[in-house]
Amino acid sequence: MPQDFTLTTELLLSAYASGVFPMSESKDDPEIFWVDPQMRGVLPLDGLRISRSLARAMRRGHFRVSFDTAFADVVQGCADRDETWINGTIFALYTDLFRIGFAHSVEVWQDDTLVGGAYGVSIGGAFFGESMFSTATDASKTALAYLVDRLNRCGFALLDTQFITPHLASLGGIEIPRDTYHALLDSALQVDADFKKMTDIPTPYDVIQRNAQTS
Repeated sequence: MPQDFTLTTELLLSAYASGVFPMSESKDDPEIFWVDPQMRGVLPLDGLRISRSLARAMRRGHFRVSFDTAFADVVQGCADRDETWINGTIFALYTDLFRIGFAHSVEVWQDDTLVGGAYGVSIGGAFFGESMFSTATDASKTALAYLVDRLNRCGFALLDTQFITPHLASLGGIEIPRDTYHALLDSALQVDADFKKMTDIPTPYDVIQRNAQTS
């Protein structure tokens, strides 16, 4: 049910720490509602699958990857579709979370054009993946591979994907019951992880080599 409240960054962070997240029915709907799925999507940080075709695409070197350099553009890319839950309020709040250090993005470029990316919220050792987009083949998959690599290197324990799509399932995403998710979240929140701990951009070969699930 839509709620009548003023949504702030403090309330948003408290909600994530409690296992719920906000959504809107559409980009034109100002109402916000909270979601706590019975079955939660997660991507185990030791379970990312990089297919041979994705590995080949990454090795070709057509993409350039960065972190936290074009956050608002990534959110806009995720919202730029016919159906989206990212309304103006949500866009503004996540931009504020980025400004104060609780939201992050990974960007994928071809030359100087942003062709893919993903963004989410970090609290403790939990990273709450919000959305990703792609305008070039394999760009969003590359973004996710680099994101998982970054989270592992920076000490994170949980990557929450909220729901599972066929796209995420092909990359290793799974569904777990709500109670299991909340137990994992409680544990991850106690972890002292830092998204900024690693500032280098690894090569595609390093990302692929560090991933044991390449197939």
